[in-house]
Amino acid sequence: MDIDTIQKRLESLRTEIQDHNKHYYNEDNPLISDAEFDRLFDELLDLERRYPELITPDSPSQRVGAAPLKKFEKFIHDPPMLSLQKVTNKEEIREFDARVKRFLKISMDEKVEYIVEPKYDGLSAELIYESGILKVGSTRGDGTVGEDVTNNIRTIKSIPLKLDASIEIRISVRGEVYMPIPSFEKLNQKLEEEGENLLANPRNAAAGSLRQLDSGITSKRRLNFFAYDLGDIDGFKIETQIGKIEFLKSLQFKVSEYILISDDITEIENFYNKIYNLRDNLPYEIDGLVMKVN
Repeated sequence: MDIDTIQKRLESLRTEIQDHNKHYYNEDNPLISDAEFDRLFDELLDLERRYPELITPDSPSQRVGAAPLKKFEKFIHDPPMLSLQKVTNKEEIREFDARVKRFLKISMDEKVEYIVEPKYDGLSAELIYESGILKVGSTRGDGTVGEDVTNNIRTIKSIPLKLDASIEIRISVRGEVYMPIPSFEKLNQKLEEEGENLLANPRNAAAGSLRQLDSGITSKRRLNFFAYDLGDIDGFKIETQIGKIEFLKSLQFKVSEYILISDDITEIENFYNKIYNLRDNLPYEIDGLVMKVN
């Protein structure tokens, strides 16, 4: 094959593999068998090994491979990543509604539209994309200063290394890195077999995995990511919170399948009941609901 043909095949393989990763990790809907996926990935690795000058930073092959770090560098969040209070009972739903209306100086009888979704129990992270390419992945830290964990973020297959849309602006994506419960159980089983101390819960497992100095260890921990907000999008304006979610989804990020938009407090309370009835059957842990003005 001539070099142009090889380059086109590499581009085709990368696109196909990224698409299959999206269906497998974001939508729980694999389109091909593991063996078929492995054949595609092996072909990609073989071509890149023979033509290293054609390797790109967004290639699926580049998710792992960096040398272990000695320490994490600091990363400053701009704007800060503020903490989110959670709603853990129905009284807090009505208290938040009243607080919003006092802040807006409107009547308690007026309607305010809210967006409500689960509060994931993991580790908050920020992803910075420049011209559509993932440049930095960082932990929340204290909200102002976090840690640069880019090598580890790149191992999470639900996080795109390159955005599908043709976007030239700088984008800051915020969300939660978490360890699915089945992955947590398998990890603890492995640790027990090796005589190691067991991890207390999926949240601790996710936090410890994301902060490994060796990204090769992180890659084996099967972490996942829910996107739920945008920090900075370089002058691009979105009018609503659900607009942010839809924008993130259009960029192939995994977002919650359980989202309610409503100005009816009784409907929000019913949604609260629904989520808490589902809680023990979800493949990830939650520790409440998040309620925002839409």
